[in-house]
Amino acid sequence: MTAIEVTGLRKSYRGNEVVRGIDLAVARGEVFALLGPNGAGKTTTTEILEGHRRRNGGTVRVLGEDPGTAGRHWRARIGIVLQDTDDAVDLTVAETIRHVAGFYPDPRPVDEVIELVGLTEKRRSRIRSLSGGQRRRVDVALGIVGRPELLFLDEPTTGFDPQARRQFWDLIRALAAEGTTILLTTHYLEEAETLADRLAVIAEGRIVAEGTPATLGGRGAAAAKVTWRESGAMRTEQVADPTELIRKLVAEDADLSLLTVTRPTLEDTYLSLIGAHR
Repeated sequence: MTAIEVTGLRKSYRGNEVVRGIDLAVARGEVFALLGPNGAGKTTTTEILEGHRRRNGGTVRVLGEDPGTAGRHWRARIGIVLQDTDDAVDLTVAETIRHVAGFYPDPRPVDEVIELVGLTEKRRSRIRSLSGGQRRRVDVALGIVGRPELLFLDEPTTGFDPQARRQFWDLIRALAAEGTTILLTTHYLEEAETLADRLAVIAEGRIVAEGTPATLGGRGAAAAKVTWRESGAMRTEQVADPTELIRKLVAEDADLSLLTVTRPTLEDTYLSLIGAHR
């Protein structure tokens, strides 16, 4: 029950190989995040999966078909929110969404989509009058109006303020609850950690780590850093399991008012992974 199956994917531009043998599987109904620095190959990989770019090698199946040869029926089953889009600036929000909805066999009602992306008050506004974040919401609306089985989101919350970003997260959770498979690329690690069931890190055209947000790159087994105050000075120790150390400190009646226990964040792990492959 996989939505995406990739084996040995390769892509070159003028002799420069930018995707170097990627293997990837995304289950149906899963939210999967692709992370990586600019130029790592994640956008090229995503465009191949969407059928927008041809590969040089490997096998790819998306919803059971090769996106390089799939037809219109297959395209009606996917939704795409591109990183950069060209707006029909003279149309209103409602007109733009209604126009795109007409290309799908069973689209969501236009007013429902507008409400989902938080543009109800702007439904009659022309695209040219919208802010950057509001235009991005229109992009998301166009990606979901066709009730896609699989939704590609390429940096979807660029230009969103913090409140809008969290509203968007609620939308993604709702789509996932309906069974929509979602492939997300993002530079916001908090976003990936909040939304993704699993994620992969791409560096220099290869997947260098894959797992859940809690276990990526050995994060779940990483040593904990315990910090406390002793004799007026701060002390720090790194231990596999902080429980015994804390029990010892309690037995010694240590000052625990500033006690902290931390493990590597997703950002720490991500930066370590891409740094090791530069």
